[in-house]
Amino acid sequence: MPAGRWGTGAGAVVVLAATGVWAMWPGQVDSRLWGEVRPVIEARLAAESRGSGYGEAVPALEAHWFCRAEALDLDDHGDEVRAGVNTLCVEYGVRDGSLVECSAGQAPQVLRLARTADGGYRVVSREQAPDGAGNARWTRDHFGRFAGSALDRPMSAGALESAARTRFGLPADAPVADC
Repeated sequence: MPAGRWGTGAGAVVVLAATGVWAMWPGQVDSRLWGEVRPVIEARLAAESRGSGYGEAVPALEAHWFCRAEALDLDDHGDEVRAGVNTLCVEYGVRDGSLVECSAGQAPQVLRLARTADGGYRVVSREQAPDGAGNARWTRDHFGRFAGSALDRPMSAGALESAARTRFGLPADAPVADC
């Protein structure tokens, strides 16, 4: 077979492979819509985390949950929004002028939000990947093969630490210790 045909065939394979990767890659996120639903999602995550951390069992720590979400995909379907997110929630308290981290968890989730009469949003359902067996399949089924790399990266807690320092009235450089 002539070299020209090999080159054409190889080029076609590269184009098809690139098209497949592009089609399966997580979609672009509408930043305006994300700006509207993100605070609702993060508030819901923090509310649902209450009662599940070690620090809350120690009243002197005044522990509080702080959560953040990163959008992986965001689909607007009229009156409903589907948000595929990677989430990080950290429970912080304060002891002797230092910020203490008591509990934390990072997990992919899918939330569905409905528009409210006042133009806002409310969470109507939330699914989270199971621990252990079934986690990889759930993640692949809900986010596709290529979103897995985004979910494997640890999320930074820097913004949550800053918010916790502010809430507890600590200086911006207050150290973070274990609970």
